[in-house]
Amino acid sequence: MGSLNLYILKRRIRKWWKYLVVLIFLLAVYFGGFFHITGNISTTPPSEHSRNTMKEVFALRRQIRLLKSVLKQYSIPEKEYSDVLLPVIYVITPTYTRPQQKAELTRLKSVFLHVPALHWIVVEDAPKKSQMVSNFLESSGLTHTHLHQSTPQEWKLKDSDPKWRKPRGVLQRNAGIRWLRSKFAHDANPRGVVYFADDDNTYSVELFHEMRDTHKVSVWPVALVGGVLVERPLVGSNGQVSSWLAGWKADRPFAMDMAGFAVNLSLLLNKSGVEFSIDAPIGFQESVFLEKLITQEELEPKADLCTKVYVWHTRTEQPDLKQEIRLNKVGKHTDEGIEL
Repeated sequence: MGSLNLYILKRRIRKWWKYLVVLIFLLAVYFGGFFHITGNISTTPPSEHSRNTMKEVFALRRQIRLLKSVLKQYSIPEKEYSDVLLPVIYVITPTYTRPQQKAELTRLKSVFLHVPALHWIVVEDAPKKSQMVSNFLESSGLTHTHLHQSTPQEWKLKDSDPKWRKPRGVLQRNAGIRWLRSKFAHDANPRGVVYFADDDNTYSVELFHEMRDTHKVSVWPVALVGGVLVERPLVGSNGQVSSWLAGWKADRPFAMDMAGFAVNLSLLLNKSGVEFSIDAPIGFQESVFLEKLITQEELEPKADLCTKVYVWHTRTEQPDLKQEIRLNKVGKHTDEGIEL
């Protein structure tokens, strides 16, 4: 228990030291300027000092007090409102055309808008970009990149196929990775984090706070996946991932869902050619990918040592469109002239 507490203490120190340094620097600048003015006042008659300078000093003091009260009220650390200091989280989301597509993307957007320094890479499984997704992203208020990459017909699921029969989103995730490689081709050590977020999952804002300081590969539990309530890494007393709690093939090298990990951008780009494989055995996409990047001992358990859930593998119910089909047969379309 003592070693575990020591690990938690070290983890918290690593997580907050940068922000403590920034805070100390700001306080030093502020009080340094204040003492400088005070020192001058002691040797110079007050009447000779600019009233405007003094007004600015007292205005800054009021602003500092106000900012401190706001931070305390909402428990917001500096890293959550100062985007310039943050590593960018690059979220790669494969998507495809279906009646509920915009609803799924809207749910993600509503979360991402609360996450600072986030770049959303949306990759359509299509021969070209759709106008609907283009319009959606342009009006989203998010920094984004819109790509497209078709999946060959022989690799697409049929309506009668179970969802696990063939891998989904593989080529789209790879398109996102290749875009990142191109963007940072001349940057030897880019700062950032890469996360693969499917459009039908449910994400908590806290998840992105957790992954922000990923050094190599960070991991956490995923709920409602693999036939169990929670699929998660098990963390030993040394703070390292020791094994996996999963309902299906817990002996996989990395027995977790795609939503259960994030990768340091520099690590991913420095490992030349690392992508997802369309030929990976069923259920082994994550393992085949991560084995090229890291060992189990190097994983960074997040979410209070993998004891909290911040992402759920949800699926939207297929809409019942029997009446729509009936109307279509007589030339009527309820979505005519409207984007849903």
